[in-house]
Amino acid sequence: MSSLSSMSFSESPLTTTEVEAAERLYGDLAQDIRDVRDLTIRTRVDADRVAAARALVQQASQILAEDAPPEPAGIHYNADGRSWNWGNAVVGVRNAIAPPVVLSWDDNDVVSSELDLGVAYEGPPGCVHGGVSSLLLDHLMGETASDRHTRLIVTGTLTLRYVLPLPLGRVRMRGWISNEDGRKVTVTAHIGPADSDVPAVEASGLFIVPRWAQSVTDSADVGSLD
Repeated sequence: MSSLSSMSFSESPLTTTEVEAAERLYGDLAQDIRDVRDLTIRTRVDADRVAAARALVQQASQILAEDAPPEPAGIHYNADGRSWNWGNAVVGVRNAIAPPVVLSWDDNDVVSSELDLGVAYEGPPGCVHGGVSSLLLDHLMGETASDRHTRLIVTGTLTLRYVLPLPLGRVRMRGWISNEDGRKVTVTAHIGPADSDVPAVEASGLFIVPRWAQSVTDSADVGSLD
């Protein structure tokens, strides 16, 4: 049985101003770690320089461990309806694995994002790993299915068609609702190079509003649970 329920969301006493300040503070730290991650893959420095870098990284780990609760970051919201999911693998501003993705909605309810995928996301030489494309599209499509965060959504099925290799670098993805039937929402999406209209990966997904989520107040602006 799934452990997800309405209790999976935690109300926080933080004000929106405090949340945004924390996002700037820890978001900058996460970006520094992304930079180190990228350089770790590409560097050719000698053993002495690697040892010096490791010592600094270990020192940083000791500092950050001074106050680091063991539990996952989770999803939180405050009295203003502002929500945050800092540990999310796609959009988490405090997660150095996340690019992170920033989504936007246009007037036709098409959800899109442009982002940079560097060497940390490589699969085939010079190209984005197919699983990374799937991860990003899954999140984009879940957010699309949430209909501007007016309902809670989980992924039912996701079908991908890998049309062309997706080069590392600047990419663009787009998604839109193509059908709705009760608690079931179908979304169509694609991802490709930002400088081309030809998609590299096409996707179709079925997303579900869980029965327990139908009674959850929409004051928690959380959208997709992926």
